[in-house]
Amino acid sequence: MLEVENVRRAFGGVQAVDGVSFALARGEIRALIGPNGAGKSTFFNILTGQLRADGGEVRWRGRSIVGLPPHAIWRLGISRTFQITATFATLTALENVQVARLSHAGRSRALLAPAARLEVAPSRALLEHVGLAEQAARPAGVLAYGDLKKLELAIALANEPALLLLDEPTAGMAPAERGALMALTARIARERRLTVLFTEHDMDVVFAVADRIMVLHQGRVIADGPPAAVRADRQVQAVYLGEES
Repeated sequence: MLEVENVRRAFGGVQAVDGVSFALARGEIRALIGPNGAGKSTFFNILTGQLRADGGEVRWRGRSIVGLPPHAIWRLGISRTFQITATFATLTALENVQVARLSHAGRSRALLAPAARLEVAPSRALLEHVGLAEQAARPAGVLAYGDLKKLELAIALANEPALLLLDEPTAGMAPAERGALMALTARIARERRLTVLFTEHDMDVVFAVADRIMVLHQGRVIADGPPAAVRADRQVQAVYLGEES
């Protein structure tokens, strides 16, 4: 589904992403972990067009997406969430999903019908899917933080993606909420055969959900494999897992 070859990005003299290569198979749920400053968010921004790589190749279903703007990558079926929630605070939960659905359907500039009447049914279905049906009429700005994260997931699903990129999806959540949100995400992904790449600092969440784990340190991949193998890797223990104990 996704092939990454020798992707690099520097900021001044700092090599934030340094020769990252890997491939994702359809339906795989892979975690990308590493200490703060390892280059995870920079790498996500390259994959989704927010940043351009200094070198390397990114192919989606065999097609190069290097240089494409974020909206074009989104239309190819690649969605993402952000560490800091990005919703319209004054719009309701339903309206937030409708905005994404209208864009996906190519109806953002439809002027002959009020937007409030468009894409209502699929938007409600997405809210129900993530457990927010009862919150549909509430403004996003008053939702509890855990519900806001669920709303972001619904928005990310609005373009019927094949790949979900989740940048620290449980950041700021209580420990009990983290596991529940990622279990929900994994269930939806497996139901829809979505491919998922997510960053996360909560190791309990990572090892409970991920099929495979990739470890980034100082912009380089130092380990990539099944959870048990990564947990046992001495270099990983030294540079990351050991810091969490």
